[in-house]
Amino acid sequence: MKIISHPADFPLKKSPSPRVIVPTMGALHEGHLELIRQARRLAGSEGEVIVTIFVNPTQFNNTGDLDNYPRTLDEDLTKCRSLGTDIAFTPDPDIMYHSDHSVNVIENTLSNRLCGATRPGHFEGVCTIVLKLFNIAQADIGVFGKKDFQQLAIIRRMVRDLNLHVAVEGVDTVREESGLALSSRNTRLTPLQHADAPRIRTALLATYKLYQKGEHSAEKLLSQAREIIQASSSGAKIDYLELLDAETLQPTLHLTAPAVVATAVFYGEVRLIDNIELA
Repeated sequence: MKIISHPADFPLKKSPSPRVIVPTMGALHEGHLELIRQARRLAGSEGEVIVTIFVNPTQFNNTGDLDNYPRTLDEDLTKCRSLGTDIAFTPDPDIMYHSDHSVNVIENTLSNRLCGATRPGHFEGVCTIVLKLFNIAQADIGVFGKKDFQQLAIIRRMVRDLNLHVAVEGVDTVREESGLALSSRNTRLTPLQHADAPRIRTALLATYKLYQKGEHSAEKLLSQAREIIQASSSGAKIDYLELLDAETLQPTLHLTAPAVVATAVFYGEVRLIDNIELA
């Protein structure tokens, strides 16, 4: 595995073999590893898998979150190597962003709700860094997790609207045995919070079962999920809980097209996100 820390050091792509990129901020857990495995499958024996490990400062609207974000580079590189990664890209912020950088990518429709509503500038940072990484790596395919459904939808929209020649692959959320979506943030939960947090998945599954029984009213679907989350004895607080059109991410009162129920829940200062698709 080649470790690269500067964009200028990227080797030329071996055409026509695909380059598959997995953008991460490190602290790799099993969810990230599944993305790398899928990238390896997509690349095949002739293609290349590139994993980027970069804690992107422009997508943090809270400097405390940026400072506290776990950084485990040595362990991350070991994991990448074990899964057949060809290139690990590990730049420093001052290499990725000039001191006077002034060009950013702004998406102004899909990013207005959910995480975008409470994290101003977050998706501007995400879009900007993902576009930079696509360009630096000369990527043919980008692999992203479905846990952050909004991020995946926004990246797909960016690829469409900017005519990028990159296919975007979504990978199902990897979960703990309890159903809790894997996240680097899970390690910051107290034991009691960690035991309680699977209720997020329970709430979403209850919504899905209600939908399967024929319920299409957003109010009724969300009411059941809200009750389950609010029954928490560990202080769970809903940041958002919405039913949205799966493509446009706009609210729907009555489900008539593929949709997603997306939620963010706070346990103290730890914010967990999850979703379930209704089709």
